[in-house]
Amino acid sequence: MSGLLLKLRRNQRKKVAHQPPVAQQQQQRQQQQAHSPPKGAGKWRKTLLLVFVLLGIAMSIWWFWYLNEEIVLRREETLANMCDERARMLQDQFNVSMNHVHALAILVSTFHHGKHPSAIDQKTFGEYTERTAFERPLTSGVAYALKVPHSEREQFEKQHGWTIKKMETEDQTLVQDCIPDNLDPAPIQDEYAPVIFSQETVSHIVSIDMMSGKEDRENILRARATGKGVLTSPFKLLKSNHLGVVLTFAVYNTDLPPKATPQQRIEATVGYLGASYDVPSLVEKLLHQLASKQMIMVNVYDITNASSPINMYGTEVTDTGLLHISNLDFGDPQRKHEMHCRFKQKPPLPWTAINASMGLLVITLLVGHIFSAAISRIAKVEDDYRKMEELKVRAEAADVAKSQFLATVSHEIRTPMNGVLGMLQMLMDTDLDATQLDYAQTAHNSGEDLISLINEVLDRAKIESGRLELEAVPFDLRAVLDNVLSLFSGKSNEKGIEKLAVYVSNEVPEVMIGDPGRFRQIITNLVGNSIKFTHDKGHIFVSVHLADEVRGAPDSMDEVLRQGLSSVQDMSDKTYNSLSGFRVVNRWKSWEHFKKLSCTQSMEEPEVIGLLVTVEDTGVGIPFDAQSRIFTPFMQADSSTSRTYGGTGIGLSICKCLVDLMCGEIGFVSEPGVGSTFSFTAPFRKGEISSLDIKWQQCDPAVSEFQGLRALVIDKRTVRAEVTRYHLQRLGISTDIAFSPKSACSYLSNAFNTGVSANMAMVLVDNDVWDKEACFLFHRSLRDHRQNKSSEIPIHLPKIFLLATSISLNERSELKSAGLVDKVLIKPLRLSVLVACFQETLGSGLKRKVNRKNASTLGNLLREKRILVVDDNGVNRRVAEGALMKYGAIVTCVESGKAALAMLRPPHCFDACFMDLQMPEMDGFEATRQIRSVESEVNEKIASGEVSREIFGNVVHWHTPILAMTADVIQATHEECMKCGMDDYVSKPFEEGQLYSTVARFFESS
Repeated sequence: MSGLLLKLRRNQRKKVAHQPPVAQQQQQRQQQQAHSPPKGAGKWRKTLLLVFVLLGIAMSIWWFWYLNEEIVLRREETLANMCDERARMLQDQFNVSMNHVHALAILVSTFHHGKHPSAIDQKTFGEYTERTAFERPLTSGVAYALKVPHSEREQFEKQHGWTIKKMETEDQTLVQDCIPDNLDPAPIQDEYAPVIFSQETVSHIVSIDMMSGKEDRENILRARATGKGVLTSPFKLLKSNHLGVVLTFAVYNTDLPPKATPQQRIEATVGYLGASYDVPSLVEKLLHQLASKQMIMVNVYDITNASSPINMYGTEVTDTGLLHISNLDFGDPQRKHEMHCRFKQKPPLPWTAINASMGLLVITLLVGHIFSAAISRIAKVEDDYRKMEELKVRAEAADVAKSQFLATVSHEIRTPMNGVLGMLQMLMDTDLDATQLDYAQTAHNSGEDLISLINEVLDRAKIESGRLELEAVPFDLRAVLDNVLSLFSGKSNEKGIEKLAVYVSNEVPEVMIGDPGRFRQIITNLVGNSIKFTHDKGHIFVSVHLADEVRGAPDSMDEVLRQGLSSVQDMSDKTYNSLSGFRVVNRWKSWEHFKKLSCTQSMEEPEVIGLLVTVEDTGVGIPFDAQSRIFTPFMQADSSTSRTYGGTGIGLSICKCLVDLMCGEIGFVSEPGVGSTFSFTAPFRKGEISSLDIKWQQCDPAVSEFQGLRALVIDKRTVRAEVTRYHLQRLGISTDIAFSPKSACSYLSNAFNTGVSANMAMVLVDNDVWDKEACFLFHRSLRDHRQNKSSEIPIHLPKIFLLATSISLNERSELKSAGLVDKVLIKPLRLSVLVACFQETLGSGLKRKVNRKNASTLGNLLREKRILVVDDNGVNRRVAEGALMKYGAIVTCVESGKAALAMLRPPHCFDACFMDLQMPEMDGFEATRQIRSVESEVNEKIASGEVSREIFGNVVHWHTPILAMTADVIQATHEECMKCGMDDYVSKPFEEGQLYSTVARFFESS
């Protein structure tokens, strides 16, 4: 062991020393990049944080400004709405009052001037206006003045008994009270307008000439010319001392045309109706009607003279920040009025804007703090990441070292095992007695077990490193299962297991595309475990169905799948409906938790099929407390089983990894004392039969001889009979089943009567239903039918085959000598065994000589071929030389790459070269590269005509097949072989199948 470790260390140092300088420099640069921190790491984050905080502060300021502007705008809108509302109400009420005054003017025109004598006098006018004052809520008094020319003044005064009086002042602004008797008579003028009717509230103005006042005279003249109401400028009203205005309407006689001219209006004027308005009282009354009057201050202005506006209502102006002006239209286009509105109080602080902006600022600072903490955390994570990168580099280096170690261990162990197995094979080919041959075979089998264990460990390592790749090649699944049966048939017979059987549903295609090697590895591991844990009774049953069959209704299932739905006990002999009659676990529970079993992948991709493979046994079962760790690597049920059954505990973990790699699922159900059932699914693609390189029906023409024949299977167990039918149908034999000898006699009777017996070639009877009494009854039935038939038609009785798991030689000889059976078939049934047995028994003339096909084929391929073997190990050279010479090759051996380069320099006489990889001075990779370089130079010279091809043995193109002999099964090594120019590789120790498939690419069979 110490010598092995020393050799491993030397090989590793040698590989490091020969590592290419470019690869070393690249690895160093990668490590330096992993160790060095990124440029400017963290600086840009701090800059971004600073920019973010500044933007946040600016955003909070803008947010304050925006919200404050919104508040001011809403305050302005509120003031405008309130002011416009008051102006509109004042204007509407004034217009309504003005309409009533106009109506009163029409009333006077109708009943005073239109009637003779007049229907109105002072008493009537006073009472009427007093009673209808509610219709004119804004007026303080109404009066009517008659138009009196100077020529009619004297008559008028005599008629009314008083003199027309003159106003005391022209503007009436200083009049605090009015007594008509104290006023002077009106001066002489062309026209007078004395008041003859008045409301009681203004009865003191009766007899006063309205034309004697300057403002009133102008309004009267405008009113009668326009026909509309005319307002005076504000003045202090008599008695109330409030500012007011007088609205004047002209009263026309009834003869005024509708579209009169101003002159016609003047001529038709008979009087004037005036109404005084107390503006402060009017506005105050209006504001009392509004609930929000306390919020704003209102001022009403007459702005007819823009330079000197007159404040008609309101106190002194106090600046509170906002002012809104609403226009007032009182119906006189020459008088302009406005309403000015202000809030009584200055606006409060904009707390909403302050709170929102401060909240945004606080959020910005908090987020900045979080970002600052995150930047610190990121810096720490980056530091940890750099450390992790360093550890990753070390881990990758350790992984490379591990892979290299595995490759080296594989090579160093397989290389001496190549010598051991090769020498043992050569020893077994010599003339040995039975004991010596048994010893040699035992040693050879032990060596193969060791190679198998090494392969399992390497498979597990490749799976863990993710370097295991699946193939996608066409293969025959049924042939793969036959190989597994052939592998374990000896072990099952040694342990006395009654039944080892395989069944494949008819729905499964003959050819599928996938990885047959890994599929076989899964089946081999599962069957091997079943054999290990199954004792001398019971069975191991491998069945394959489509996943779609499991999802279907029970009526659409085949008999094997339907029998597994439930465990039924036959009370007559206390057996169950299983392969061997022993109780089994419910296989359906092994896949009930599969998620992909119910998928619709087959509908979406018709070329993809899902297989459900089940391995059922009647072994010891798995303890319930150990079932949770059954797929854990290197873990078995318990320590006692490890001592009892042996093994590494790695097989099931590899199965799970391979199934996962195939995108399938694996599960199991187990019951101690009953047995276990393992099931797994795997997707494959449908393949064409023509895609297979070798097809059994094409290789063995005897198979076609069986097509069209009929067979009868006598077996009391349905599953076991279906398994036998499956193998017979693969040969094209139509099969019927009888469950007892008695029912078989009835079947044969009907067959002979209907003429079906002509193709009845064989009857296969299971050992469980065989007894002498039944056998004699069956033979008597056959003889009776033969005697009853006409002698003109020869009747060939079917051959009788006994199916048995094990039978002694004495029993076999006794059955044959008694003529009860023609042949005994030992289970498990395999296609090759059935073909050989039927050919021998049926006498078809195409007896198949059982020999090693590959061996004869290899002899044809390699005979007289000159092979160069390059290996630094003398034992390996002897093994390779003996293996190749066994098939007729002429072998030359050299011990180094330099020697091989000298031997293979064109021209030479070698047909191929088997090259070892790991050799001193010049390894196999470098030797192959230099050989290909030399061949390339020679080919270029021949192609250019620089040299004659006769010098190089009349060979136009030199390319010697170089096959790597490697004990290293790592995928990377195989890829390196292809890169350096090698054509293929064979693993140590040699396997005839691989050697044949590799050599067949380069040599034609002679």
